[in-house]
Amino acid sequence: MSRVLTTEPKVWPALKNPANAHLLDYVTEDPFGAHVFPGNVPGYGVDDFLDDLGDQLVGTAPIHLWSYIPTCAYKCRFCQYPVVLVKGGQAEEKLTRWVDWNIREAQLWLRRVPELATAPIGEFNVFGGTPSLLPENQIRRLLDFYRENFGFTEDTTIRFEGDPSTFTPAKLELLRELGCTKLSSGVQSFDDHVLRECGREHTSQMCVDFVRNAQAAGFEWVSIDLMYGLLDQTVDSVRRDLDVVLENEVTAVVCTKLHLKSYAETRTGVAGEKPAPWQLPEYRDKLVRDGHFWPALQEQYRMREILTDGLRAAGYTEHPTMYFARDGLGPEKWKSIMVDQDKQEAEVAIGLGGSSSCRRSEAITDVNWKNYAQSVDQGRVPLGSATGFDAAAQEARAVKMALSTLRPVREDLHRSLYGRSLHESPWREKFASLAERGLVTVDADGVALTEDGQVLVEAIINTEL
Repeated sequence: MSRVLTTEPKVWPALKNPANAHLLDYVTEDPFGAHVFPGNVPGYGVDDFLDDLGDQLVGTAPIHLWSYIPTCAYKCRFCQYPVVLVKGGQAEEKLTRWVDWNIREAQLWLRRVPELATAPIGEFNVFGGTPSLLPENQIRRLLDFYRENFGFTEDTTIRFEGDPSTFTPAKLELLRELGCTKLSSGVQSFDDHVLRECGREHTSQMCVDFVRNAQAAGFEWVSIDLMYGLLDQTVDSVRRDLDVVLENEVTAVVCTKLHLKSYAETRTGVAGEKPAPWQLPEYRDKLVRDGHFWPALQEQYRMREILTDGLRAAGYTEHPTMYFARDGLGPEKWKSIMVDQDKQEAEVAIGLGGSSSCRRSEAITDVNWKNYAQSVDQGRVPLGSATGFDAAAQEARAVKMALSTLRPVREDLHRSLYGRSLHESPWREKFASLAERGLVTVDADGVALTEDGQVLVEAIINTEL
């Protein structure tokens, strides 16, 4: 497959502008985190976060609730997340044990933050790991527990994640019976060679079959994850990925660049205790010596551009950045709850490595499974760390999240929420600089990203705001 780049990405002149050298450094260094912002108040305790959460949940708007089942049958070569491998003769026993721990942890949350029991749930996501590995009786037990003990309403949506090969017809039927209307799957690519190099144990045809089977089973929302910048991936390969998405009318697509810099180091996400194989320089170098290649930065941005332009042209809406939904069905409900300027509601993540937040603080569940299990067995909510946001950080976090939706940040909403204008310091100077470089436009109504600004929004909000 040819790697000759015949079309320069449209954002390239902006990245080569000397005034944007810091943005180029950011994207070259590889961190991400458009929706993840650690607090800035040191010495913040776990109980402080739980108290903040309880305060916010009094009379709250709908919130987002996660249940993490961290089990996987194998680990991908790019995966940084805390997952527990289950396979062989004791797999069912281990999977059942993780459902036990998850339910017991949820009971601890309810006891410590009783407001959780009545807070309306906007969207409930069962994510992982690979929760679709669970036996059918354990899926039923898990979902029944959450529906009976949390504030599910007729407007609550339930989403379930899994590997394409594990959504059997029987599991699809069960999930529909249990009220699940949304499915998500980490397809990553429709190129079999790329999938093999990632360590994925499914084929591209299995991915297509998953989408078609889920649609035939009546699921209203079938979402897939695609990655770009993967080992041996070409621009042409990504173009074919887009073709498969459009041919099969996938409801929603989340597009993610391969990130090799440690999430733990950058505090932009939850990372496991050990690096992924691809994060090890000696491993990456050996792959190159063996004849493989990593797409260059220009190629990565061209891949992104193909996905973004192609999905938009087909009627998909991007909201927030790199989350696409078809035919006006978006935005992603849980992302809207989390990041839209007029919401910014709480999220609670129950399970190993979960990330929870409210307006005043955020916390991460322990990523060491033995420590996690010990905490649950001893009757403690197994949060490993927490940080708080002072008033200025709360305001900045809200602006950053709002920008990540790619919608204009409204002056009237900001003034009503924080009592000051986007046209006053410190925002005036920050946005004026971005406007001079063609990354935003500013008027009396607020601030909007330009096309280049939308592509570089992660770098902008993490280096300049």
